[in-house]
Amino acid sequence: MGKTILITGGAGFIGSHVVRLFVNKYPDYLIVNLDKLTYAGNLENLADIEHRPNYRFVKADITNLQQVNTLFHEYRFDGIIHLAAESHVDRSITHPLDFIQTNIVGTVNLLNSAKEKWQGHYHEKIFYHISTDEVFGSLGKEGYFTEDTAYDPRSPYSASKASSDHLVRAYHNTYGLPVKISNCSNNYGPNQFPEKLIPLAINNIKNSQAIPVYGAGENIRDWLYVEDHAKAIDVIFHQGKIGETYTIGGNNEWKNIDLIRLLCRIMDEKLNRPVGTSEMLITFVTDRAGHDLRYAIDASKLKNELDWSPSLTFEQGLVLTVDWYLANERWLRHVVNGDYEKYYEKQYQHR
Repeated sequence: MGKTILITGGAGFIGSHVVRLFVNKYPDYLIVNLDKLTYAGNLENLADIEHRPNYRFVKADITNLQQVNTLFHEYRFDGIIHLAAESHVDRSITHPLDFIQTNIVGTVNLLNSAKEKWQGHYHEKIFYHISTDEVFGSLGKEGYFTEDTAYDPRSPYSASKASSDHLVRAYHNTYGLPVKISNCSNNYGPNQFPEKLIPLAINNIKNSQAIPVYGAGENIRDWLYVEDHAKAIDVIFHQGKIGETYTIGGNNEWKNIDLIRLLCRIMDEKLNRPVGTSEMLITFVTDRAGHDLRYAIDASKLKNELDWSPSLTFEQGLVLTVDWYLANERWLRHVVNGDYEKYYEKQYQHR
């Protein structure tokens, strides 16, 4: 093998798309997927590549320093793409300590192992930390987040990610660790756990259940198709500059209520229902505490320096997403029922 790359959180939504891209695109790399397999980690996401010779799965917890050190010793990683994180804002409001442990302590464990194991070889290594635009807080009706936007996190989730960003930069500035950081906008696409807005709405519409929308649905997000994000990660990992930050956006700003109405129209067409049927399921619920009004990213640095831009409009990506969920009802049923957790036992416990 050429390089050995550790991808943390590789059984999750974004991580699984990054793992698949790297396994398929770089057959001379050994891709090691570390995932704790919490509720959001699903090995069924990677069933199509699990037997590839350049892929390894390791069930481990980044908050366990001994496990992390053992992996560094065994595999002698050339690079890390760090995606493992607790990421759902609502869960962070009710269980903030889980986010502190995984997003902060887990990141520091990886940083410490890399600092120790890579001593004398920093020029050959890359520690790439994946973050979120939520660390920047909330925008008004105008303006965009850039790489220079001041941090202003508003939830336990975004605060924990902001802390991990600061620690990654601190290890670069203090110890010279070779790091890169990217902050992305809201992702959507295949394999997303159905607690998130789009897959939740798709599943509820399919089953003629209420579609919950916070407040009046006026909150605005910039939506990024997950495969476009994976391609951006690939470009940044291989071509981005050490010590630099890159913001990744989809150029797709949508109010939540407009997004849901568009999704309802697509679902009515796909399910052969009369137009307007799904919209009747929209139910406005009490707004989330500390709900940021608007996120939007200026990704011009990534475009100008590394020639990346999103390949799909939101409408195109949403149709692909709906088609995937409707064609993968078994996957969705396993996730909703919790049966996906049995996949690890079936596929890996006997090895």
